[in-house]
Amino acid sequence: MVEALTIQLPSIASAIALAGEREENLKTLAQQTGAKLVLRGQDLLISGTDNQVNLCDQLVQSLKDFWSQGKVVTGVDILTARHALDTHRQDELQDLQQDVLARTRRGEDIRAKTLRQRQYIQAVRTHDLTFCIGPAGTGKTFLAAVLAVQALLANQYERLILTRPAVEAGERLGFLPGDLQQKVNPYLRPLYDALYEFIDPEKIPSLMERGVIEVAPIAYMRGRTLNNAFVILDEAQNTTPAQMKMILTRLGFHSRMVVTGDLTQTDLPLNQPSGLSVAQKILQSVDGIAFCHLSKADVVRHPLVQRIVSAYEQYEK
Repeated sequence: MVEALTIQLPSIASAIALAGEREENLKTLAQQTGAKLVLRGQDLLISGTDNQVNLCDQLVQSLKDFWSQGKVVTGVDILTARHALDTHRQDELQDLQQDVLARTRRGEDIRAKTLRQRQYIQAVRTHDLTFCIGPAGTGKTFLAAVLAVQALLANQYERLILTRPAVEAGERLGFLPGDLQQKVNPYLRPLYDALYEFIDPEKIPSLMERGVIEVAPIAYMRGRTLNNAFVILDEAQNTTPAQMKMILTRLGFHSRMVVTGDLTQTDLPLNQPSGLSVAQKILQSVDGIAFCHLSKADVVRHPLVQRIVSAYEQYEK
């Protein structure tokens, strides 16, 4: 039996926020529920079987915190809401939607997009050492940088240290022009991008000169003790086991470290084990260390990225 329901949205802005660009969100809701959705002005018409209409209504209502305020709803938001409904975690979904990590210089809210991302954020907040392993586009580095910058601006730490191994497929640092900083910068671009969201780009050189923000290849961490610092090791899959042990043992008093990486994108020689993989085996059960695993379901980039990750996973199997 065909059922029909009309949801009256409070404004044109809320209708646009819910429907998404070219009504992509309505297509996603239809795919997720089997219902048919038509938007006429501020009226959302939902039709289908009783179960389809009820499920669609639940999904739309679970996203009300966003569209009612004219905040853009994304495809990831819809998939996360569906997962929360299927696993009876609506309370967690509400917490996720209301937990704003930070606001960018442009006034945009930054928050976790998926339940696993929120678990990752909670792990970083409660552990001195957190590993986050997952594919490209899952927000591993960006979320760590957001938390680090917020902690730095709140004077919880004296320094923010961003590091990663200078390894790239088919290219070596010596072949790149310029001094060390110019050579390293291309490898650290994702970290800079996160900094620029919260700190005026003109202020960053001054902070770096004073050592408040340090961006350096992992080799420059040897022999140091990193006290009162928030440390992010990015692209950790490209560390050797010796490098990983070295950086982990740099952790000093009143410091926090986040290690991120994607074990499916290692640029090390074929016979060289990844320091991230080895660390996971050795430290998995060590008290005080958190391991977070993100998957293709947590990809928050262009929807095509999620399908690319999925296709590669199938091929590699």
